[in-house]
Amino acid sequence: MKLRLSQPLFLLLSSLMLGAIACSAPTTTTDPEAGVLNLYSSRHYDSDEELYQAFTEATGIQINLIEGKEEELIERIKSEGVNSPADLLMTVDVGNLWRAQEAGILQSIESDVLTEKIPANLRDDENQWFALTKRARVIIYNPDKVQESDLSTYEALAEPQWQGRICMRSSSNIYNQSLVAAKIAKLGEAETKAWLDGLVANFARPPEGNDTAQIQAVAAGACDLAIANTYYVGRLMRSEDTADQEVASKIRVFFPNQDQDGAHINISGAGVTTHAPNQENAIAFLEFLVSAEAQEIFASANNEYPVVENVPANEVVQTLGQFKASDLKVEQYGELNPKAVQLMDQAGWK
Repeated sequence: MKLRLSQPLFLLLSSLMLGAIACSAPTTTTDPEAGVLNLYSSRHYDSDEELYQAFTEATGIQINLIEGKEEELIERIKSEGVNSPADLLMTVDVGNLWRAQEAGILQSIESDVLTEKIPANLRDDENQWFALTKRARVIIYNPDKVQESDLSTYEALAEPQWQGRICMRSSSNIYNQSLVAAKIAKLGEAETKAWLDGLVANFARPPEGNDTAQIQAVAAGACDLAIANTYYVGRLMRSEDTADQEVASKIRVFFPNQDQDGAHINISGAGVTTHAPNQENAIAFLEFLVSAEAQEIFASANNEYPVVENVPANEVVQTLGQFKASDLKVEQYGELNPKAVQLMDQAGWK
């Protein structure tokens, strides 16, 4: 069972609870017997409901879900301080997890299950956050305009042959920021800046819309190619809307850098909060999320790639093909995010 509390109601309950705590005890203590987990999540996917229900059925632990944007949840947990009811922060993109870590709202935990199942490059060295799913950021192209043999790497998209042919979402988007951060880690600042200058010069239009909008633009012929996350393609392919299916039929997916470092991947993940009142329940939930059952739900419901070995992607995502993924340590995306944003701004990426 999962309870979804409205913001006003949750704030009222939190205020009453904090008042009681202030009167009765100076600190919040962990109570693993409480049977409750307070989850703050920016993953706005209805498919996650299945995960919450499965966990409650398996453990009896009830999930209280608070949803919001990444930056709002981070600021909220900071402002709640030692009396925060939050047990676990779940979000998309490692850049957001890194920001939470830098804000001091996550704690290191010990779990052999998590460290054994999740590859080292997909979790924090201090065990403050862990990947739960993977997504690849790939080239989407219109096969009527582009031959697969014309494509090779992200870096090659800066070449003059692509002038006026590329659609891209805003530089304010964390997915793009993390891609650029990964290039800084690989190429260095100077070479990444040169790449960005060429890439931005090849934009077909000013950046607008989300990843789905980029895919739709490619299908409509507004541009010849774009960069987007794979799960957006999976959604369109599995949609019951004939318009979505038509869009999916008009585009193709290309995994870049297969002869080099591999396609850029990012994650969704979670970390236990610093003052979690139900720490053991939070760890139990994280461990559940890397079970075969949960990983299959992630893969099936939201078209993401599992982080656990030997759990397959869903059948639709599998049709996109096998690919070599970058093994870059993803925490570098967060560490290099400020520099990535700076270089994108200097290149004129709006």
